[in-house]
Amino acid sequence: MTPFTLPRNSIIHGDCLNAMRTLPSRGVDFILTDPPYVTRYRDRSGRQVLNDDNADWIEPAYAEMYRLLKCNSFTVSFYGWNSIDRFSAAWAKAGFRMVGHIVFRKRYASSRGYLARHHENAYLLAKGRPDMLSRRVIGDVIDMPYTGNRLHPTQKPVAALTPLIESFCPQSGIILDPFCGSGSSLVAAQQQGRDWLGIELDPNHHRIASSRLAGEMEEAA
Repeated sequence: MTPFTLPRNSIIHGDCLNAMRTLPSRGVDFILTDPPYVTRYRDRSGRQVLNDDNADWIEPAYAEMYRLLKCNSFTVSFYGWNSIDRFSAAWAKAGFRMVGHIVFRKRYASSRGYLARHHENAYLLAKGRPDMLSRRVIGDVIDMPYTGNRLHPTQKPVAALTPLIESFCPQSGIILDPFCGSGSSLVAAQQQGRDWLGIELDPNHHRIASSRLAGEMEEAA
């Protein structure tokens, strides 16, 4: 398909691979995303995440993200620790460099196995050589308040995403989240005065995110 002009402040409903392939190259200033972890996750109420049962999307999705991102810019991607080999291979093949690792510290255990899991992880990925001097440097441990997962089975708190946007996206920039879920990353972008573009496959989560962002935009008007 022929790419069209990059839409701003909207959420596309559909498969992110199909959607990203229609977008113009090097039009995004920052990517912040929490993709499926490939763990077949199911929460206590039985809710699941679409495409969490296969890894087929990982390599082509990050290849598209790399194409869409401007040169000398950043991506922050959450990942599943038990699938890091798949994620890191896809990042490297796409052209990303891993330039930092972020731990999101929880005061509660989200699950228990051999260990009680009190944190989540994300990698800071670079395309090219971003300037290290023109932005606010943040720490690599960020507190993650509990959201209650009311809107999504793996809902991230806006407060934990805000410093990432402040540090890694220019004030006039646009943020892309190809797996936007309930829209927390987009809410954080809206609250920080950045433009945003989300993509979500699940129709229910797309409705939730769209309603949530409409409310944020109405408040800002």
